[in-house]
Amino acid sequence: MAEQRDDGKPGSELEPAGSNAPTPAGGLPALPQPSGAPASPEQPPMDPAQLEQFRQFQQFQDYLRFTQSQQGNQPAPPPDAGLVQAPPSQPAPQQGGAQPPMIPPGYQLVPAERRRAPKWVSWLGKKVIAWVLALVILGVAGTWLYNHFFPNDSGKTSAQLAQEGGGKYQTNHILSTSPYEAVREVYDAVAQNLVPQACGRMDEPIQQKFAQDLGYADCQVAVHELNRKVTNKNKYAESMPSYVSEPVPGDRFTISSCQFGIEGGPALGAFTVQKVEKGQWLITAHTNEPTPCPAPTPTTR
Repeated sequence: MAEQRDDGKPGSELEPAGSNAPTPAGGLPALPQPSGAPASPEQPPMDPAQLEQFRQFQQFQDYLRFTQSQQGNQPAPPPDAGLVQAPPSQPAPQQGGAQPPMIPPGYQLVPAERRRAPKWVSWLGKKVIAWVLALVILGVAGTWLYNHFFPNDSGKTSAQLAQEGGGKYQTNHILSTSPYEAVREVYDAVAQNLVPQACGRMDEPIQQKFAQDLGYADCQVAVHELNRKVTNKNKYAESMPSYVSEPVPGDRFTISSCQFGIEGGPALGAFTVQKVEKGQWLITAHTNEPTPCPAPTPTTR
């Protein structure tokens, strides 16, 4: 039952002695405040600088979530729920828009460090590049050497071919020291389609006469066309002997192709050879012979 108060008014409960807590208008007692907290029930306003910093932090997190969603990654976690959300000073950008949120001042994105390839991959790549470069250099050098020692004869005149093949016999030992070998080398060069080696055995004026005697425009054309008529290169090149047992009749004489019976290709007529500087033999004249050649006369080879 209710107890009677000292002032004569009934009360629902007895208040504990010594309690001075104020009773709010609603009739409920005020909540206890934590130790050290201000006595005012309202929280003091935040500093404007802190609000601006917090807003920039929120914008930065929005930008991170946008970039991660564009890359297919999980968006960044929302800001801590325990923080006080400050009202934005401007509308927040839409997440699905075409333009990403602006990076707030004072923040920057640091690109993720790219993984470096293993050392053995780098070493192997360097070796492969080195081998490729070496092969290219060898190919270029090989082509140059081939063109240097086996030049292309197209476009060269008979005078140029003579200069390359036999035009310098006065100072160089480039001709044969045997008169029969000098003629045999012409047959061998025709069999191999080697223009400088064939025309270079002849004196320059004789190169043109040799071609005209056989019905061609110049010595170069003659060698190419005669080569087409060769049916057996070995027999053709060896039809003319390198030497004979008979003594050389002098420093200038004529060697007949029909005398030795040319096989494997066309006979090239009679060549007059002459001894020149350094004991070499140069072809200094040419004449046609019957086609086909008559039966060869017996001779000692």
